[in-house]
Amino acid sequence: MRIDVLTIFPRIFEDPLNESLLGKAQERGVVKINIIDLRDFAGDKHKTVDDRPFGGGAGMVLQVEPLDRALGSITEKDASPHIILTEASGKQLDQKLVKELSGKKHLVIICGRYKGVDERIKELYKIQEISLGDFVLSGGEFAALVIIDAVVRLIPGVMSKPESAETDSFHSGLLSYPQYTRPAEYKGLKVPEVLLSGHHQEIERWRKGISLERTKKHRPDLLKGGEFE
Repeated sequence: MRIDVLTIFPRIFEDPLNESLLGKAQERGVVKINIIDLRDFAGDKHKTVDDRPFGGGAGMVLQVEPLDRALGSITEKDASPHIILTEASGKQLDQKLVKELSGKKHLVIICGRYKGVDERIKELYKIQEISLGDFVLSGGEFAALVIIDAVVRLIPGVMSKPESAETDSFHSGLLSYPQYTRPAEYKGLKVPEVLLSGHHQEIERWRKGISLERTKKHRPDLLKGGEFE
């Protein structure tokens, strides 16, 4: 997979993308992540990429011209990348959407900033708007990092044990079951006996039951319309 990120703050990505799974995935050549400075596509010597909104109001808006030039430089080499804009009004990111994105060959992520982007860029290109939730971040760079991390870990060859991802919360539509490790007892708190029994079917049954209980208690919305409702 190839991921291009359009941003006016490229340094935000330097350390996170070179650590842990993301760093290893790039070293193995499973994914190529390219950080593009939007200011390189500005039309003046000051590298201006934003301006005041028409109609008045507080804040600044990312201009359509540098965005168009940047996207054009990408689409002239690949005519059909999947373009994402981090946007508060977008579809909320969930595991189902992450799985869909992990199947794409080429993602382009536009990091929203200020009051947003000039609406005309959405008319020039087919763009999927994605939000992390009903809260405000200082910039789309942080949302982009979340999207990249969530997507890349599902790409075949990234995780040494792919089955680990299959037991994560939300993968099956339920929250994950509780985890325990040594010691078997600590300050009077014991690990559930079934986990020490060695009976794999009983362990699996216990884990599914606990996952369902946790989901009903903490995220009942996940059960609506599903097989567990």
